[in-house]
Amino acid sequence: MDPRRLSLVALFAALTAVSAFIRIPLWPVPVTLQTFFVILAGLVLGATGGAMSQAIYIIVGFIGLPVFSGGGGPSYLLQPSMGYLLGFVLTPVAVDLFIRDRALTWKTVLPASLLGSLTIYAVGVPYLAGYLHFVLHKPEALGIAVKTGLVIFLPGDLVKCAMLTLVVPRMNLKRIRGNPPR
Repeated sequence: MDPRRLSLVALFAALTAVSAFIRIPLWPVPVTLQTFFVILAGLVLGATGGAMSQAIYIIVGFIGLPVFSGGGGPSYLLQPSMGYLLGFVLTPVAVDLFIRDRALTWKTVLPASLLGSLTIYAVGVPYLAGYLHFVLHKPEALGIAVKTGLVIFLPGDLVKCAMLTLVVPRMNLKRIRGNPPR
């Protein structure tokens, strides 16, 4: 990987970390900009670079730097939100597989962004349900996980997908994405 792409990978790891602390006070829960930058990593860096940026973010958090919204350290593996972080690594891959060689227009960025959000939930909600069931012994764990870990965040995620749809087609990403191996 050339130095320019490597610096972009590091930049997106940093953007994901910083965005964990940028809260938009929407009702009923505040929304962070993390998923915006996770999906943008897939659109800008492709599958390999995007996934690498998110893996670096998670590793830095596990080492102990407080980059997660709830702190950091190896104990974070046992947090109910860990599944969403694992979904961060898969999201750029899903986004890039959808986009691949297509032009980045609103017709491709919108469904790719929605797929990115869905990918995060596809990993995060079952992990949360497992946590609620096996750790907290909650009955109806899946229903609670869907309600508290998906439904309340959908409006904010739809806004972020709309923002990506407006911003990304106007960016000159051909020079960044190019056709390097991903």
